[in-house]
Order: sequence, then structure tokens, then C-alpha cells
Amino acid sequence: MLKRIILKNWIVAIGIFISLGFISCKDAVLLSKAQDLEISEGFKNPIGFYDANPTFSWKLPVSDNIKSQSAYQIIAASHPDLLPNHPDVWDTQKQVSEQSTWVKYAGKPLKSRQKVYWQVRYWNQNNELSSWSDVQNFELGLLTNNDWKAQWIGLNTAKDSIQGRANTLIHKPQYLRKNFSTSGKVTSAKLYITAKGVFDVYINGKDVSDDVMPPGFTTYDKRIETITYDVKDLITSGQNTIGVELASGWYSGRLLWGNTPWNNTVSPKVLCQLEIMMEDGSKKTVVSDDSWKGNTNGPLQFAEIYDGEIYNANLEIPEWTTNNFNDKKWVSVEVDNLDKKVSVEPKRHHTVKGKIKLQPKSLVQREAAVIFDLEQNMVGVPLVKVPMKKGDTLKIRFAEMLSPNGSFYTKNYRSAHSTDYYIAAKDGNITYMPKFTFHGFRYVELSGFDTSKQPSKDWVTGIVQYSDFDDNGTFTSSHKKINQLQSNIVWGLRGNFFDIPTDCPQRNERLGWTGDAQVFGPTSMFNADVYQFWASWMQSVREAQLENGAIPWTVPDTRGNKIASSGWGDVCVIIPWEIYRRTGDIGFLEDNFDMMKQWVAHHEQMSKNYISNMMSFSDWLQPYPEHGKTKGDTSKNLIGTAFFAHSANLTAQSAEILGKTKEAKKYKELYKKVALAFEQEYFDKDGKIKNVYETQTSYLLALAFDLLSDHKKQNAQKNLLAKIHEADDHLRTGFLGTPLLSKVLDEMGEIDLMYKLLFNETYPSWFYSINQGATTIWERWNSYSKTEGFNPQNMNSLNHYAYGAIGQWMYERVAGIKPLKAGYKTIKIAPMPGGPLTSASASLNTSYGKVLSSWEIIDGKFELIVIVPPNTTAEIEIPADTLESLMLNDKVFKETETLKLIEKTKNVYKVSVQPGNYKFQTKIKPFK
Repeated sequence: MLKRIILKNWIVAIGIFISLGFISCKDAVLLSKAQDLEISEGFKNPIGFYDANPTFSWKLPVSDNIKSQSAYQIIAASHPDLLPNHPDVWDTQKQVSEQSTWVKYAGKPLKSRQKVYWQVRYWNQNNELSSWSDVQNFELGLLTNNDWKAQWIGLNTAKDSIQGRANTLIHKPQYLRKNFSTSGKVTSAKLYITAKGVFDVYINGKDVSDDVMPPGFTTYDKRIETITYDVKDLITSGQNTIGVELASGWYSGRLLWGNTPWNNTVSPKVLCQLEIMMEDGSKKTVVSDDSWKGNTNGPLQFAEIYDGEIYNANLEIPEWTTNNFNDKKWVSVEVDNLDKKVSVEPKRHHTVKGKIKLQPKSLVQREAAVIFDLEQNMVGVPLVKVPMKKGDTLKIRFAEMLSPNGSFYTKNYRSAHSTDYYIAAKDGNITYMPKFTFHGFRYVELSGFDTSKQPSKDWVTGIVQYSDFDDNGTFTSSHKKINQLQSNIVWGLRGNFFDIPTDCPQRNERLGWTGDAQVFGPTSMFNADVYQFWASWMQSVREAQLENGAIPWTVPDTRGNKIASSGWGDVCVIIPWEIYRRTGDIGFLEDNFDMMKQWVAHHEQMSKNYISNMMSFSDWLQPYPEHGKTKGDTSKNLIGTAFFAHSANLTAQSAEILGKTKEAKKYKELYKKVALAFEQEYFDKDGKIKNVYETQTSYLLALAFDLLSDHKKQNAQKNLLAKIHEADDHLRTGFLGTPLLSKVLDEMGEIDLMYKLLFNETYPSWFYSINQGATTIWERWNSYSKTEGFNPQNMNSLNHYAYGAIGQWMYERVAGIKPLKAGYKTIKIAPMPGGPLTSASASLNTSYGKVLSSWEIIDGKFELIVIVPPNTTAEIEIPADTLESLMLNDKVFKETETLKLIEKTKNVYKVSVQPGNYKFQTKIKPFK
């Protein structure tokens, strides 16, 4: 026995020696392994993955002897036992490179269903070697239509001709099922499934997932996404049953505009393919085909996104997803083949999930109804557990706010009925949660329950639903209302990232408005890990682009016409650029570059002598418009021309990043021509607006997009300040102007004025809505007033994230974290105290690790704590009276190889640092 152990240990030692090869003794140090291995836009060990050419990213561990990476090696294999010594899929060998993000796959071609295992190791700045990382994996889904043996199946629900609101055809939810048998032990079982509609799937009576309304909302005439589930543990030897609930969802439900490229007269259908591997090597495939049976007379009688659900417990079908059910009376399904023009491919971001539970803080009984207050405007559904009597109907209503008399305010829901009904089959407590709808609400009203019972707060739980991403950053400060603003921004994001970036979540709209998306994109990237989310939606934007280069108002396009709007369609340039700046993923620019060029060409097509005549929603919902319009007072042609120049400039910069020098030159020259035309058309020799109405936004566009010569720029800055002072130092900006306000004033050095605008309490301001009780960002600056009531306009969403774009300035300047090089490879830490703030702190999870900037002022002393992650560098600007010493970690600052004083001005120390933790201390001059 002892000889065996000695021999085994000797063999292991030889193996280790061989695996290290000719690595130097210095290499054999074996540093801590790389962490947080991900592929493409941040996926960890995915199944049913969409990308056969992924990129690879990892983070270096936080350690004193790991400042940067000098080289890396990635290996990949078809089986984990082949790693690390025998990778049969890919071996990069040692690559001398600092790159630890978005490394492009260059191994053997990958195919559908293939599972790949991979590891990485790195060498630090001293060429010392790390241990191999933990083994990670990814498994591809069915990548092409040719991988599918299944057919679309469903019942003809269109023949019922039930007309709903707006004369929309209402499709009854379907129940579809099939029995199948297996023999022997199951070693693998993958269910590939999607729907023209939304679905929930069961195997042997067990719900396969907790996904909400899968597969989601895409450009259905171009692409339908599939989802892969690992169902090995649900399959038994012998008889099995698969059952699918199917409803209209976005595919054939009613949307704001009815003339969609798809058609709500088309009945919902499901497509599924269950592939089972047995221990003996045999394979069984169960597909959706004409052998399935269906029924529409189940408990879910009505399910619609805008209008809610009707659930009749008297029609429940016990065990319909099990082997014990007899489906003899069910009817055969109809069958359609896959359309070659529509790609069926794996979903490229996570599904919607129930992410947070909220409990009511209070309840009020009003006659036969009870109102529950969650004290937070949210999006999702209620989980209700209430006592009922047989045959009674529980009515569940929703509202974002209450009217002054305590009644429900639902005018802003417009034609969205947004009500759920539950019909009880027996006396006693019932449990119900809507499945194929969602609501935007703070208040829940119940009626129809057993009134002999005393209502209690545990009758309702708010299930907050949004796409399954995690928080990515934090922000807090010494000011209560700034913290509430941050909370409102985050809750606005959660409420409107429901598979696509929507404008609002409660009324008969909930669409992917492009203008809202482009102004909020950078702020969203700080708050949440939403790169996958944006990458997926931008694919829909590419698919929705028209032949003439136009980008629809909403994506997916629910209109089908060919009119684009400046400032809205520019999302196809702005989002790729802004996301690239925050991720450093050049591949994202590559994916979207052709679309960007086509959009700039559309701008040019819609202009004459470089002056735009494109339709525009303009500076949407500008406060106090002189002309009484929702589009504000800023000239649509001025706006169009400014965005024409801006998109040309960003396209030029993108071309330069991509190494496309000729195109970079072409678009840079175009930008200069448009800028010159803009300046000549709209600005006089004194930098004052001419020919059109003068607004804050007209100056902001010119200054933010760098469209003026130096002399006119200086005067335009003065004129902007005059317009702001004319408004009693209040903003007069709408959707397009507001995000530019902080950027321009910051670049002008008008920090005090920007802080004043931020801290204004009166309308229009960010604090105004907070003072009226807002828990999310509102669509209008004055959606509600405690003294005047609700804004009388029918567009009055109380959950609309556009004005939350101020968050970008809060993180980048109040707290002070900003990318100097794409992806935060070089980080700028430049907090700028002001207003009544005495402290602020922000953290951000970048592609390289956590960044922190946290400052506090106490008795005239400024303290700044900074964390810089490995494989990056940072430039830090510390506010100070520079006649006083700069302290670092309680000692007088001294330059070293890793710490350099870049510049010292009257009010700022500017230093460059390598990765690490730092505490800077200075004396600071008093702020106004």
C-alpha cells in the first residue's frame, strides 16, 4: 500500500513538472488564480448560449504583488479531464498582453449543442505566473433554424373572434401537452423552447423554471429567441409528460399601435425540442408536432399585458401536466413549419425574473375594498393570499398614486385596464399570482374577498420583476434627497428594463422608445450589470432599421411606417459608443458600425446643405413651453442638424477605434461640414441664437456637441448662462436637453450653478417630484403637485426613467468615477464637492474589478478614499488648498514608481496611481 502511495505521488510530481514545461523558476511562483471568468457580455457558465465566437474576460485578484498583467494563456477543451494539459479545442499559448477583457475566440469552429470547458492563467508585471483558474464552461444552444426538427404548434384561437379594447382580437390562453416514454437512465436532457407569444412549461407536473413571460420581446418578423433548460432531473424512466401554457404576450396581444409587422390575428404558437441522452448512448428527441393535443377551456381565461388576467379556479385541470391525465377530449393542434425568413436563435440576455419582494407598509379599508400601500412604485405582479367564498370574484386593481380623496388615480393608465380577476372554486384561502401580464403600481386594491375576515398586510406581496441582472454600482451621500433621487433612478431602471428598455410600465404603451433609451444608457450602466441587456436590444435595433437607414421610434417596431425622429433614432450611434466607453468591448462597435453608417446616411438624406429637416419629437416635455407644445420650443431643424453632426462625429471616432482610417476621415470631414452649416444657420457673430427660438437646449446642443468656433463658443456659454438666470436659475429642458445640462456646465466650470440646479426644490427640478412623494422618476417635471393635483395631460407616467440621466453626473462628478480610457482601463477619479454636501461615495464594478471613490469634508479637511482595481491605472484629482500639504495614508505624499504628481493648481492636486487602496487628505477651501 505504501509503495502505491509513493508511486502515485511520484507520478503526480512528474506530471506537474511536465505541465510547467520550460517555464522559468521565476514563473513557478504561482500567484493566486484569476477570478470572475466570463464570456462575451458577461455570461458565467451559460447553457443554450447564443455565440459560437465568444470573447473571454477575467479579473486579476486583489494583491500587493499583482498590479498588472503582462501575459495570459487561455485553454479550452471538450471535457474537463483534458484540462489543463491536453486542451483539444483551443490553446492560445502564452500571449504577451495586458488584455484581460474581450479576448476573441480563435480555436476550432464551434457548433450547436457543443459544450466547452476553459481555464485561464496570467503572468503579472514581474512575469510571475499564476495558478490555473477554476474550470468554467459554456454550452451552445441551437444556433440555426436547421437544428430544429420541431414545428410550430398551437390552436386556432383567432377563430373565436373575441374583440377587446381598441378592437383588438383577444386570444384565449392555450394548454398544450404530450406524453412520451423513455427507458433506462437519463444522463442529459435539454429542452429548447420558444413561442410566438409567452409560455410556461412543465414536465411531469413540475414547473421547469421561474422565468417571467419568456421568451421576451424581439423583432418577431426577423428573430424569435429560444431558451434552453436543463431538465435532466425532471425526466423519469418510463412515462413522462410535457405541458405548456401559452398566451399572446407581445406577439399577438394589443400594443399601442395595431399595424405591427406581425399580426395579432395570428394565433400564438409554441416550438419545443426535448433532446434526451441515455446512459447506453442512445438519444431520444421529443418535438412539438401534430401528435400534441390542446385545450383552451382552462382556468386562465384571459391574459393580456395591458389589461390583466382572468383566472377561474372552477376550470382548473388537475394533473394535466402529469401522466395521470386523460387528454382524450382534447383536440389535435395545428402545425406550421419554421419560416426561413425569421431566425430562431438563442436568447442573448437573461429572462425576466421575480427579483425583489415588497411587503405593504399600510392598508386602508374603503367600504368593501381594501387598499395596500407598498410605499414604492414598482413593476411586476402581486402575490395574493386572501380568504374567499366559493363563486366570488376577487378584483385586483393597481395605481401608482391615490387621488386626494383616497381613491385610485388611474387616468394615467389610459386604456390599460390593468386589473386581475380570480374566481374562487371553494371557500377558504386562495393563493394567486398573475403569470402572463405585469403592472406598474404602488397601491393594490382588493375587493370581492370574504368580508367576514379582517384584512391584514400579509394578504399582498409585491413581486418586483425585471430582466435578471444584478446591481453594478452604488451611490450615497450626506443629503437625504440626493439619496432619494438615487433610489428613484434605480427603481425607474428596474421598472423599465422588462426584457426591453421601455418608456413606462403601466399604461397602454410600455414600448422600446429609442429617445428615452439613448439619454439613460450611461446612467443605467453604472447602476446595473446591463451590458447583455443593451447588446441584445441593439440587435433588435439593427433588425428594425429600415432600408433607407431610418431607425423607428420604438424597437421592436410596433408601427410599421418609415418615419424617424432626430434624437431618437440617434440611439443607434450613441448607445454603441457609450457602451463601448464603459466596457471597452471593441466587438460591440464592430457589431453596430454598419448600422451607424446607414443612420448617418439617413441624416444626410433628410437634410439640405447639411441642415436637417427630419421629423423630431424635439426637446420632449420641456417645462413652460412658450408655444404650448409637448415638443418644446427648440427648433426641430436645429435639433436634427445638431444630432446629425454628433452622430457623424461619433461614427468617425468609432471608425478610428476600429482601424478604419478612410471612413474615420470621411465622417470627421462630414461632422465638420455639418457643424459649420449649423453655426452659420443658427448663430450670429456674437454667439447668439438666430433664425429660431432661443432656448437653453439650443445652446446646450451646440456646446455639448462642439459645433461652434472658439469665439462663438465663449459667447454662447454666456448666453446659456443668461437663459438659465432668466429662468431664476432653473432648468427649462426636456428629454434631449436635460442630459446635456450637467455636462456643459461642468465643462464651463460652472459647478456651483450645476449644484444649484440639482438642489433646487421648486418646479422644475429633480427635488420637486421628491417633495411631492415620488419614489421613481416621473415622465413630467410636474406630473403631480400636492397643491394642484395631477397633471391633466393623459401622458403622465409616474415611472419614466429619462430624467434619471442626471445620475451620470452624480456618479462621474459628485462622487467622481469616470472612464478616461474605454472600459475603465484608465480611470479618472475627480470628485467635485459642492452645494450642501459634506460627503459622497460611489462604487462601480468594472471589467477589471471594483472602483471606489468616497469623500468626506470634516472641519475643512477633505478625505478621499480610492480603490483602483488590478490591471488599470487612475488619475486622481483631489480638491485642496494646495498651499497645504497633500497627505497619503496619513503621511506626506511622496512620489514613487507607482505614485506620480501630474499637476498642482491653485485648487487641485492631480496624481497618477497604480492599483491599490488609497486615503488622501487635504485642507480644502470653503465652498459657496
